[in-house]
Amino acid sequence: MSWYRSAVWFLKGLREYTRGGYDSASKHFVPADLEVNVTGRTFMITGANSGIGKATATEIAKRGGTLHLVCRNKERAEEAKREITTETGNQNIFLHILDMSNPKGIWEFAEKFKTEHKLNVLINNAGCMVNKRELTEDGLEKNFATNTLGTYILTTALLPLMEKEDDPRVIIVSSGGMLVQKLDVSDLQSENVTFDGTMVYAQNKRQQVVLTEQWAKVHKNIHFSAMHPGWADTPAVRSAMPEFYEKMKNKLRTEAQGADTVVWLAVSPAAAKQTSGLFFQDRQPVSTHLLLARTYSSPEEEEKLIEALEELSQKFKPT
Repeated sequence: MSWYRSAVWFLKGLREYTRGGYDSASKHFVPADLEVNVTGRTFMITGANSGIGKATATEIAKRGGTLHLVCRNKERAEEAKREITTETGNQNIFLHILDMSNPKGIWEFAEKFKTEHKLNVLINNAGCMVNKRELTEDGLEKNFATNTLGTYILTTALLPLMEKEDDPRVIIVSSGGMLVQKLDVSDLQSENVTFDGTMVYAQNKRQQVVLTEQWAKVHKNIHFSAMHPGWADTPAVRSAMPEFYEKMKNKLRTEAQGADTVVWLAVSPAAAKQTSGLFFQDRQPVSTHLLLARTYSSPEEEEKLIEALEELSQKFKPT
């Protein structure tokens, strides 16, 4: 089954996820969707100092949004802020230095942020793909800690703040790679398998899609969405997937093309009219499963994921 999923997914990717796929899909975009002014609205973007996060921040800054850039590396974050400010003229850009694999740090950051700021839109973009099993200082597998637990803690901690605002939205930058994975709650930290960083990342991205669907059921006044940016030429792809990059570099999307649907979900009135909890690709909701791939999970498995993340997150919550 894994061979079938991978083959079908790669063929789908060649058709849809490349620059050519974007060019084809963009013929149906409505330009007016992004002709908006979001002055007065506040956006938080994790992993915003490069790649899709930075491209998203730049487009939102052009439209007047107040930006909170959450980044791990202070020097690169400051450089990104300078570049975005210079390009857009937007002075309402604020930096927060935070490692999204540090659950206690995320809790502390979110609790402080809630006392000082408002928030309309949260964009969970930060991601991690390490190809050898690494543990954080807290003993957590690094991909899981960043992609799944970090996203869970930041989002759940900020939801009460967002519920007070007009038209609140939560967006998760997931990946089409999740289509090759069925949710597995039995081994969230990859302790009992031969470690494959690409598949662990894909599993984390499946978990993010399930979280999006579950949050949408519970928090009815917040619009949730997950999305796939396509195969884009970003620093993360070059460093984490060098062989894939070398084979595909002439077909990869630009960072701006990868960010397009993130921006659309964050700012356009059209996006808010879509049903909450869906998975998007090129401004359209798409299926979260490949045909005949047997990747559907049961409600019980999805509930177990939420329970496991809640239990783990509480261990790191400051008293």
